[in-house]
Amino acid sequence: MAIGTTFKHISAKPLHPTFGAEILGLDFRSAFPSDEAVEELREAVAKYGVVVLRDTGLTDETHIALSSKFGELDDVIPYIMAGRKNRLKYPQLFDVSNIGVDGELLDPTSQREQANKGNGLFHVDSSFNPRRASYSLLLAHDLPPSGTGGHTAFADTRTAFDELPVDLKKTLLAEDYVGCHSMHHSRKKAAPKAFEHINPLDYPMGRHKIVQRHEPSVRMNLYIAAHVHHIEGLDADKSQELFDHLFNHATQDKYTVEIPWNVPGDLVIWDNTCTMHRAVGGSFQGKYKRDMRRTTVHDGSSQAWGLNEHTDVRQGLP
Repeated sequence: MAIGTTFKHISAKPLHPTFGAEILGLDFRSAFPSDEAVEELREAVAKYGVVVLRDTGLTDETHIALSSKFGELDDVIPYIMAGRKNRLKYPQLFDVSNIGVDGELLDPTSQREQANKGNGLFHVDSSFNPRRASYSLLLAHDLPPSGTGGHTAFADTRTAFDELPVDLKKTLLAEDYVGCHSMHHSRKKAAPKAFEHINPLDYPMGRHKIVQRHEPSVRMNLYIAAHVHHIEGLDADKSQELFDHLFNHATQDKYTVEIPWNVPGDLVIWDNTCTMHRAVGGSFQGKYKRDMRRTTVHDGSSQAWGLNEHTDVRQGLP
């Protein structure tokens, strides 16, 4: 399917030469999309990696209903068990905001806001859990004033793999390296003082192969993220050297696109198994409220569990 292809129920406006698109043709206010339209939306995400739908008018309920069409939903239960109170009505909604349960701005020095700094690093959702995430659907409810930042950047890890040097690709395929993903590692990397007491090695890590075939598009992909603590089978220096090389390669400007949030109701859908993402401009600590709510879909591919035990235990921070 060529870039710019028009579907039957939707159309896609490319945002970047290799990935990313704005989806047109769906009106959630007048009627919930048909199964055929949702399937085309899934095909668009498989093709483009990340898509944006503007001013959707989605509510919490319709957001969850749409997300459920993409697969089995994750929930915030492990985060609540770890001590975080949930201000949202539904456990299927992840609270990606800088607002506390009292409706006020979070204290910038709070543990939660320090943890939020990790969202500013290129990452994929839930790779630190035994079963990783596939799709994420992030809906804007309340946005800061225009011009104050807050875009979300995405990296095309499929094209990044395609354009690696041939010798390096051969090495990666031959060695079949496994990356060990830790939320504690990425949070500590983003806010070292706040989490200096945490040793990521004291907690379980998600083990996933670094080079994989992205099943929906049948393309090879670099499955990396700021969550990667180390690469198995390499000493610490070699592990860090290889990870840094791959991560820096995949996050070059030519592989990234920034998607701005224009109005409440904007929805961005991405596939964590073929893109990385990060928040640009922080979480407006101490300045403006930003209410964003995300649903996350458990991966249903043959690589969903990586090399992990099949368990419901997930990692969570207060």
